[in-house]
Amino acid sequence: MKPADEQLAHITKNVDVSLPEGALLALLEEDRPLRVKLGVDPTAPDVTLGWAVVFDLLRRFQEMGHIAVLIVGDFTAQVGDPSEAAGTRKRLSAEEVRGYADNLLPMVEESLLSENLEIRYNSEWLGSLDMHDVLELTSDFTVAQIMDRDDFTKRWDASEPISMIEFMYPLLQGMDSVAVEADVEIGGSDQLWNLLVGRDLQERRGQAGQAVATVPLLVGTDGVKKMSQSIGNYISVHDDADDMFGKVMSIPDEAMLGWYQLAAGADASEVEGIEAGLGDGSLHPGEAKRELGRRIVGLYWGEDAAGEAEAAFDKLFRAKEVPDDIPGHAIPDEARREDGTVSLPIYLEAADLVSSRSEARRLIKEGAVKLNGEKAEAEFVELEDDTTVQVGKRRFARVTPA
Repeated sequence: MKPADEQLAHITKNVDVSLPEGALLALLEEDRPLRVKLGVDPTAPDVTLGWAVVFDLLRRFQEMGHIAVLIVGDFTAQVGDPSEAAGTRKRLSAEEVRGYADNLLPMVEESLLSENLEIRYNSEWLGSLDMHDVLELTSDFTVAQIMDRDDFTKRWDASEPISMIEFMYPLLQGMDSVAVEADVEIGGSDQLWNLLVGRDLQERRGQAGQAVATVPLLVGTDGVKKMSQSIGNYISVHDDADDMFGKVMSIPDEAMLGWYQLAAGADASEVEGIEAGLGDGSLHPGEAKRELGRRIVGLYWGEDAAGEAEAAFDKLFRAKEVPDDIPGHAIPDEARREDGTVSLPIYLEAADLVSSRSEARRLIKEGAVKLNGEKAEAEFVELEDDTTVQVGKRRFARVTPA
């Protein structure tokens, strides 16, 4: 294996917190493959660029010869992570979680090295806990310790309800570290407290406590909140090149530096140079954003596709033209009603213009859905053949005969 300090420099390119101080370097100096845990709860149907940031960190460990232990949280996803905003936090059924997990695994295969990869489902050990086990687990922590968690404190101070099951989530996630005997656990910065709980539980059960490392959260396309499917401010790694480029071009200018670092892979010196150029006016924000879009699209679709996506963007937005190659989609039978109208949410989902019918309803209410250039005013509409359906600024479909 490479020298520990060389490994550390490669691994921690985007790491913002590593605890305890010096623990990660000490583990690397042991000159053995480390078990590096990443837990992901499959709670949504897609994989975002925000997830890709932490997958990149896990792959960096693999590139240095360490073992990536990916925990698919099929059990914890049914509990609901309290780090999510109250309006988006929800419990899922086992069937929903399995479907989301099926979407996740292809992304894992694309992002990580096939060697030194261990995939585990935490229902394997959490699903078999009995009441005695649960009570034993809760005895390891006091209410005061749990309330040290920042989001719990804020909600308590705001007189917002906190369920007992939410208190359990960090303990269950910590048990994952015990089960797989993790040497290191990684995650987003909002997971730091949970990661430290895992270290504590390991030590209470006679294991060496894991080192923890976090990466900054990638802000969403709104430039304000972290990228989230439940909020809708995300870019999917499966978005086509045109859509991905267009969404990057929509982000606020002030979000660009973070995106260059976390989503486009720029190193610190390059980010500093971009910041300086934007500051002194030698680099135009529009050109900086175009370069960002080309890089991100290039990572997922290749440089040729990035160039084509930029050209398509210019054609659509500079010339205000509708694309020539709009895909055709027939109206599914289930969308048709007896009165002759069509359920627009069902059509939009079938045409792959939205990820779900609930997203479609939200976009219709927001005026983001157009039929032949006119805003759709209702969920049930008259939809004729050859109608151009537009969602947002970049997604199009043309109604074709059944």
